[in-house]
Amino acid sequence: MSTSIVRLDGALEPEVSEPPAERLIAGTPELQVRNYFSDVSQQFFAGRWSATRGKWRVRYTENELCVMTAGKVVIESAAGERMNFAAGDAFLIPAGFTGTWEVIEDCAKIYAIFEARS
Repeated sequence: MSTSIVRLDGALEPEVSEPPAERLIAGTPELQVRNYFSDVSQQFFAGRWSATRGKWRVRYTENELCVMTAGKVVIESAAGERMNFAAGDAFLIPAGFTGTWEVIEDCAKIYAIFEARS
């Protein structure tokens, strides 16, 4: 295991995907992930994520810290609580959260994820 500091801005090819059809609500968003760090337990991850405009359903099994670096999003819980985030905003989505993620303006974020083993 390396004990070196990991930069989250190096040249790394993204994993490109789209939300599964059964979760897609609007648009044709493209998602890009650049995972720069995974710990040896495979429970903690950090990197960068970006998406184009669209809306889809989400169900979190992990805790995720997000720091928006570009764009605008609206996250709405299944209970109807809506929160808007833009570049410079930081927030945490807890494991167990269900709702929707809507990209209003193409966005990017830095993430740190912890997913406990079952």
